[in-house]
Amino acid sequence: MLVVIQRVTSSYVKVEKSIIGSIDKGLVCFVCAVPNDTLKTIEKVADKISKLRIFNDANGKMNKSVIDVGGSVLIISQFTLAANTERGNRPDFRGAMQQKEAKFLFEYLVKTMKDTKIKTETGVFGADMELMICNDGPVTISLNIE
Repeated sequence: MLVVIQRVTSSYVKVEKSIIGSIDKGLVCFVCAVPNDTLKTIEKVADKISKLRIFNDANGKMNKSVIDVGGSVLIISQFTLAANTERGNRPDFRGAMQQKEAKFLFEYLVKTMKDTKIKTETGVFGADMELMICNDGPVTISLNIE
């Protein structure tokens, strides 16, 4: 699974001009399922998101997780993370998992994150979404978890 994580002070997602998910301090996670991802992959991703120490401690060092700071998570499906731009100028997205299977894994990730008791919000899988992200730092981390 491809994941891009941004540490934020706040964020929201709109679909058809309505806010459907919002968080204050926490993480915005853009996720893209790729072929060979499994439920086990999703469990690894959820564990990494919840334990990734990218929030500052009292000494200003990135030493705290989203759990430690009482933060929230906003998970957004984004198949464009699988873009291949090696040939030409138009991205190729064949590296992304097929929609039906990807949606199942996305929903499993959302459920798994909610099971951690971290406040978890989401957009709508496959929808056109508008996001407001107030990046904190800025801190942006890219993961490729198999």
